Amino acid sequence: MSELFEAVDALIASASPLPPPAERERLRKAHGLTQEQVAAALKVRRPTVVSWENGRTEPRPPQREAYARLLEKLAELYPAQAADDAEDTHEAEAPQTSGVPASTTTPHAPSTPPPAPEGTGAPTVEHPPRQAVAARPSTGSRPSASRRPAARKAAPKDTHDPRFENGPLAVVDVEDGHTLAYCVGGLVLDVPARSVPSLIEWALAEGKLGAPRLSGPGKDADPLLVLTEAACERYGLPVHLSQEERLSGRLPDGHKAVGQLARADWKLTKRGLGPWARVYRPAQGGRRACVQLCVPSWGALDTRHWGDAAHLPAADLARVLGTYATRVMTPRGSTAVTGLELMTALHPPTRASEPDADGKRHREHNPGSLGDEPVDCAPCEAPDGHPLLKDLPRFHQRTPAEMLMEEAYDWARPLTDDEYTKRYLVGIDVNMAFAAGANGTVVGLGAPTHVRRPEFDPKLPGAWLVDLSHIELDERLPSPFTPKGDRPAGPAWYATPTVAYAVELGHPVSPVEAYVRHEKGRYLDGWYNRLRDAYVATMADLGVTGDLSPADFLTAMEGYRQRDPQMAVVLSAVKATVKGGIGKLRERPRGEGWKPGEPWRALSRPTWRPDIRAAVIAKTRVNMHRKMAKHAAFTGAYPVAVLSDCAVYATDGPSPLDFLPYRQGKPLPGGFRLGVSPGMVKHEGTQTVLWAEGVREEHGHELNLARYIKDGNVAAPDTGE
Repeated sequence: MSELFEAVDALIASASPLPPPAERERLRKAHGLTQEQVAAALKVRRPTVVSWENGRTEPRPPQREAYARLLEKLAELYPAQAADDAEDTHEAEAPQTSGVPASTTTPHAPSTPPPAPEGTGAPTVEHPPRQAVAARPSTGSRPSASRRPAARKAAPKDTHDPRFENGPLAVVDVEDGHTLAYCVGGLVLDVPARSVPSLIEWALAEGKLGAPRLSGPGKDADPLLVLTEAACERYGLPVHLSQEERLSGRLPDGHKAVGQLARADWKLTKRGLGPWARVYRPAQGGRRACVQLCVPSWGALDTRHWGDAAHLPAADLARVLGTYATRVMTPRGSTAVTGLELMTALHPPTRASEPDADGKRHREHNPGSLGDEPVDCAPCEAPDGHPLLKDLPRFHQRTPAEMLMEEAYDWARPLTDDEYTKRYLVGIDVNMAFAAGANGTVVGLGAPTHVRRPEFDPKLPGAWLVDLSHIELDERLPSPFTPKGDRPAGPAWYATPTVAYAVELGHPVSPVEAYVRHEKGRYLDGWYNRLRDAYVATMADLGVTGDLSPADFLTAMEGYRQRDPQMAVVLSAVKATVKGGIGKLRERPRGEGWKPGEPWRALSRPTWRPDIRAAVIAKTRVNMHRKMAKHAAFTGAYPVAVLSDCAVYATDGPSPLDFLPYRQGKPLPGGFRLGVSPGMVKHEGTQTVLWAEGVREEHGHELNLARYIKDGNVAAPDTGE
């Protein structure tokens, strides 16, 4: 009989009533207990207590009865009514920050999946205690303490999206035989999945990963899973690709993991299972089912832009990628690919129409976007090898009168006798120059129209064949009309910003012909704003803010990358997103057996737009010339070398403050200004005039000193930053 009584007692204990998860946390905190203390008393791990308070798992005997007893005693000491009264008082005193009530949720568009039913995203009691959610600080490879992310708890209720409560991505790692997912904010999830297909299913259901769309008609960001080397081993993937796999950029179709996905009805895009992979099922009923995979050990994170991020511990890698994803967008590939994807995410090609007579909505063009179909470029905008040029002789060298050549500056001149009396050469570099060039630039949104003998319109984006060789400018400055800074030799094709600058300088222009785009807009403004904010926020993390005086700014910039090496990686990735995104607008063939005159893959994208790239670069170069001209007119000083967004001046002192004019702390209007914002300048480097004389004697007097001003090493590669 005693055995029966024991069985009954065990049955009752297994179902001991517990308060809601939020109440469990309130009671513990009300008594001043930590999760570690509760875990030690109940002989469980701290993440287990965290999961009980999150509602992700439920305690099982014998801990359940003891936990219920603890909460019952605490409830007697700290009744819920007192807490409710305090909360009501707090809410009554708190100002309303939005016109939307806190309980109001944002409706989801028909094209996005609704939130999962309550309870479907959490492990059930049948799962072992390791099915827990814990928050851990991202400060090392094996964090021992955990906390819930304060930022997430402080988020306004009306902006929280429960579908993506665990953030945009997770770095999947294996520790002590347990598979863990490190998320944004130090959150750590236990992963029960034992195969690649089940890992995909977990990310879409229990993982609650992803990010809301950046634009109303757009799509939510798919979850991103980053697989460490240990995770690759756990899921039957190679830690490193073979030479053949690296060349093809993917695992062979016969690989076990590829077969597992196929049998589970998951599909891969044409790029297959490679460093960046997209696993999906065709949309059904407007619901997307897609997960992005990133494998750093396969070369997913280019060291030129991500540094050593691929070798960071999982928690630190989650911090780096999570910060980038939060501030820019969830990466979809290289920084260049992400830069291009960001343009589309901010200006989706289509939107839902107004309801028709039957109440149905249809896809229609989204005004202000580039649409969902590629458009042909003008012949002058086409790079060599383009199908539009297939009839040209094979070795024909196109001239400026045949080809739009809007590129960044690469110009240098000999030092004058007066400059040789100076002691130093100081380089200044424009922050995020190409992003600043994109801001406010009106670009074409559709196909070009060919016009003979047009009247120039500075508000009309396009390419213009015009002769600017008659314009005489000070030879101590590079010409604003050519990348090499030399005077044009005759008629040439220019983008609108270049011709508009000639008009601004007071010179008449008479285009011979043009390819103009009447459908136009400031397509890149939102793109600039998001990347600007990401850049400024990351610089603030590194101790460089916008409220610093010029002298304090220069001091703050000394060794700023060493203050937080992980945020320095994010900074590099943000800058690479700008340059790479602009470059992708005119992406060239990348192998694939391409032959001149044949189309290549990038031409099928609506975002293959060499005209937009040309307009941004032209405006960036014009902005640089305008600042140098203002500086010269005010100070009489001229640059000795210019490379892209870096200008070098001869001066008596080693600091930019020794030649940049400031009066009562205010800079020259329209000139260079020290500061952190895009378009402002920072100190690039200082070398001596004797150094310049020596390297030019050794390497030639045409050497561009701006290329090497940063560290004086002539063998150093050009980063353009």
